[in-house]
Amino acid sequence: MAIYAIGDIQGCYEPLQRLLDQVQFDPARDQLWLAGDLVNRGPQSLEVLRFARSLGHRVRCVLGNHDLHLLAIYYGGHSARSNDTLAPVLGAEDAAELLDWLRFQPLVVLDEGRGWCMSHAGIPPAWSVRRARRLAQEVEAFLQSDDCAAFFRDMYGNKPDRWQAGLQGMNRLRVIVNYLTRMRFIDADGVLDLTSKEGADTAPAGFTPWFDAAARKASADRLLFGHWAALEGRVTVPNVYALDTGCVWGGQLSALRLDDQQWFRVPSQPPEVSK
Repeated sequence: MAIYAIGDIQGCYEPLQRLLDQVQFDPARDQLWLAGDLVNRGPQSLEVLRFARSLGHRVRCVLGNHDLHLLAIYYGGHSARSNDTLAPVLGAEDAAELLDWLRFQPLVVLDEGRGWCMSHAGIPPAWSVRRARRLAQEVEAFLQSDDCAAFFRDMYGNKPDRWQAGLQGMNRLRVIVNYLTRMRFIDADGVLDLTSKEGADTAPAGFTPWFDAAARKASADRLLFGHWAALEGRVTVPNVYALDTGCVWGGQLSALRLDDQQWFRVPSQPPEVSK
């Protein structure tokens, strides 16, 4: 059995199928780990969701910020944004089944036996992977409850921008979600900058990429994350693997084979189109 971890697909179903053909993915034998943002911006979010759901136990998926945005529209009554490409999902005859499957996906996958942890945006330096998994479960309990609409109505916001153990209610849940699905730059006190989205060398004054913080650089945890297309998959910190290589922006779709850390990549357009 091989396990392939794939970054942000964002509705790029055709490149996904080319990538799976390249690695000769066999759903009867192999497993996919998907680092979130299955949907939005790309043209075939509906096809991606249907495919992921069809894999059953052969797929392990974490929620990304775009996945949560889709759920917030469907369950929380929020309006779609002008650049969203989610209408085919929301209007599909199987929308209820697909979105119920999606909201039951975790925010953190932790496989201690294999020594891997996956979340959409990363793990903040102050949290161990076990603590991140425990905190993620607090959010998941609400996502998977009959009262999920209340969570999605109040999910959005940049505050609080720093984790404190005494946080309660929606403030506590929101900051957990923001660390796990939106984080890029962080300061020494754990404060998030949620506005800067460019490369690792563009950190605002006093901030650093989350994976460059001393506590994270010293960790032996092997971390998989997506979300940050501007990195183009380049991270020099040991045991940290950036999976988002910007397929939806004209870049590549990438897979990391966990057994030997070998990369596989396909361009966003097939060769005959990109010439």
